[in-house]
Amino acid sequence: VERLTGRSRAIVRVMEQVSHVASTRATVLIEGETGTGKGLVAQAVHRLSPRKAERFVWVNCGALAEGVIESELFGHERGSFTGATQQRRGHFERAAGGTLFLDEITEMPIELQSKLLRVLESGALTRVGGETHIPVSVRLVAASNRPPREAIQTNKLREDLFYRLNVFPIVLPPLREREGDALLLADHFLRALNASAEADKRLSDRARERIRAHPWPGNVRELKNELHRAFIMSGEVIELDDLASGTRPDPASAPGDGIQ
Repeated sequence: VERLTGRSRAIVRVMEQVSHVASTRATVLIEGETGTGKGLVAQAVHRLSPRKAERFVWVNCGALAEGVIESELFGHERGSFTGATQQRRGHFERAAGGTLFLDEITEMPIELQSKLLRVLESGALTRVGGETHIPVSVRLVAASNRPPREAIQTNKLREDLFYRLNVFPIVLPPLREREGDALLLADHFLRALNASAEADKRLSDRARERIRAHPWPGNVRELKNELHRAFIMSGEVIELDDLASGTRPDPASAPGDGIQ
């Protein structure tokens, strides 16, 4: 399992928060830009919790079709709709005893959020087409890549659900605010790539300086993907020119950016 990596004050603070909340039953709401590692934080909460031996179920609410998301979350009974040829347990039941991670919670249809709220408050669910109340015990972690209060104002998130989820908020800093971590992460990813390919590639000084100076608007995900691409394109040394054009300095501004 990939883990949180970094030494900046901002990410160390996140690690401290994770270590404190993991052993509790508190619901966690993770906020951060796309690519900052919200899924890694959710996995860390589970891995450090008393539920670590049970399942960790990751659900991307933005990737589920609107017509099936209720069935995916809460399950359905046989014959409850066209194509429901057998009873099916949903993600809540599959995660019973463990942790359910609802990523991109603001992409869940607003009308379904009220049902989610009822399940969280009652500790029981009803499958689509069913009448039986089924008790479920799950640790819920949710994440949003947009500010929750902004999502409330644009009717993407119910305010009452927000307060139910926001028991323990964790705000992930963007990579540009994690001083020194870009190079640390680059070295971490490069070690993994070298191990996988049985290689011994390294970053040139100019490439290292550019990785350090680049703002990485796509955050850790952008850095990881860019390093993978450069690894494929390079020889034994990953040079500045092996980095994608978007991460290289503008020739017009190069003299002033610290790269000779």
